[in-house]
Amino acid sequence: MNESLGEVHSSVITAGKKGWRKLLSFLGPAYLVSVGYMDPGNWATDLAGGSQFGYQLIWVLLMSNLIALLLQSLSVRLGVVQGLDLAQASRNAYPKWANFPLFILAQIAIIACDLAEIIGMAIGLNLLFGLPMIWGVSITILDTVLLLFLLNKGMQVMESFILSMVFIVGLSFLVEMFIIEPEMKDVIGGLEPSMLSGDALYIAIGILGATVMPHNLYLHSSLVQTRKIERTSKGIKESLKYNLIDTSIALNLAFFVNASILILAATAFHKNGYFEVAEIQDAHKLLDNIFGSLAPALFAIALIAAGQSSTVTGTLAGQIIMEGHIKLRIQPWLRRLLTRLLAIIPAFFTILYFGEGALGELLILSQVVLSLQLGFAVIPLIHFTSDKKKMGEFAIKPWVKVLAWLSAIIIVSLNIKLVYEEIYAWMHTNNNWWLYIFIVPLVLAVIALLFYVSFHPFFKTPAMIPSNVPHGKALEIPSVENVSYTAIGIPVDFSKNDKATIEHALMQGGKNANYFLIHIVETAGARYHGDTVMDFETKSDTDNLDIYRLNLEKLGYNAQIRVGYGNVAPAIVKLTIDNQLDLLVMGAHGHQTMKDMIFGTTVNAVRHRIKIPILIVRE
Repeated sequence: MNESLGEVHSSVITAGKKGWRKLLSFLGPAYLVSVGYMDPGNWATDLAGGSQFGYQLIWVLLMSNLIALLLQSLSVRLGVVQGLDLAQASRNAYPKWANFPLFILAQIAIIACDLAEIIGMAIGLNLLFGLPMIWGVSITILDTVLLLFLLNKGMQVMESFILSMVFIVGLSFLVEMFIIEPEMKDVIGGLEPSMLSGDALYIAIGILGATVMPHNLYLHSSLVQTRKIERTSKGIKESLKYNLIDTSIALNLAFFVNASILILAATAFHKNGYFEVAEIQDAHKLLDNIFGSLAPALFAIALIAAGQSSTVTGTLAGQIIMEGHIKLRIQPWLRRLLTRLLAIIPAFFTILYFGEGALGELLILSQVVLSLQLGFAVIPLIHFTSDKKKMGEFAIKPWVKVLAWLSAIIIVSLNIKLVYEEIYAWMHTNNNWWLYIFIVPLVLAVIALLFYVSFHPFFKTPAMIPSNVPHGKALEIPSVENVSYTAIGIPVDFSKNDKATIEHALMQGGKNANYFLIHIVETAGARYHGDTVMDFETKSDTDNLDIYRLNLEKLGYNAQIRVGYGNVAPAIVKLTIDNQLDLLVMGAHGHQTMKDMIFGTTVNAVRHRIKIPILIVRE
């Protein structure tokens, strides 16, 4: 079975440790998850909620945190007991046609989350250094390098980086709480639940989506597998206990940060008559006017720290979702770059067409999108952790199941109510034909998928064979006969590698094969004139090929020369096809990663375009 996040799977040793050392060995995964609960998207929803409705929505924050604690504990249970992340479990439980839209929806959530990080980082840089927002958005693409650096340093280095970012955020708001001095009586009063509608419902759902983030459920179920544990009943129980402690501490810290932001907005803005502070820039400016320069500086620093740390965890979640749902594995830097580019596009569009002032609304919208995707992660998670056949003694207890389904019903009901209100409002506007053609069918399709995901596990279906590898299965190898090659191509470049390449080619075909010595002329003239070029390099290269040919003929081998022109890989492919070669023996240039990115890799370019075997020789 292919492990989730295979490069760091079981990389942290927990065996042989006792007491606080044992606890410390398990601490970390939940802190990586918790940064998603205090990212710039949370800031936007908390600021909007606090400035518009005072302390009225604190109970929504508390409810969201309790739901998050419950669901993250289920995510941990799935990862520890079954050794699967949520995406892998979904692929095993649902057919291919359902997994693809589940992947698309999860990927949209990742992009929405990344969009919040981009905007938050850009705003933070603008507030601290006065950098224009368009430049701030562009700079955020560079954090791809940071992620690769952290991944190469190992899991605990990454966790240490995240913890330092979380510490900066927490400390900044602790100081701000002392500065604003909120009325505790009013804060406690905000814990009383109240009816929600209109703008309050929209903000509440944004808070819910920003707090109970769907991609965190995928992420946590994978991260807990970075701890190497004993696969016994005792070892699993111990792991669940320590991971619950880790989750409780981390998410309560996240709740403290989110509550601090909402209380800050309620105390500093709502009580002073500023009811429409939905943008982080406005909050920064008003803090400066009301409390002096220290509070806004801490605010901006914490914002940058939150955005940077959330970016790292969002990328990991994207990897888990892609490999889990559709068994597609691509390079981490490329996956990171694609996700970031897809998130940057709406940010650029918003700045260019609606101005920087619209970024606050875009932030809140991104969190509502996260909330709308929650049902597709939460409902399968409850099904998987309730399955006694697969979870055994670790299947969740009935009272936990009731609370989990109640949480799912709350989430889905609030989302359905929001979608209904938004569509109903759009229907009463002019020129709403697009609503009936695009939006309504799409919403109905998504609801149908949600019903399928919800009820499919209740019905008996033929058992699916779990497949958690991005490849196929091993095949049975029959008796092997000798393979003889009659036409062998040998690309040469007159370097020290040629000797080893030619020797390996001769060993494959012996003296019965025909050998084609291939060289590609890459001069500017060769690229333009092709085989009519008669420059010095072409003549010199042809003479060198003749030397190789004569040498082989003296040894009793049949050799011919073939010269190509222009780009190396396409030219080699053309000569391979034209001469009907059945084996190609190529020397590897030995470039490291950076040189490969700059110069390209001829071997890879060739092997994807031809269907014959290639033997790669390194000196």
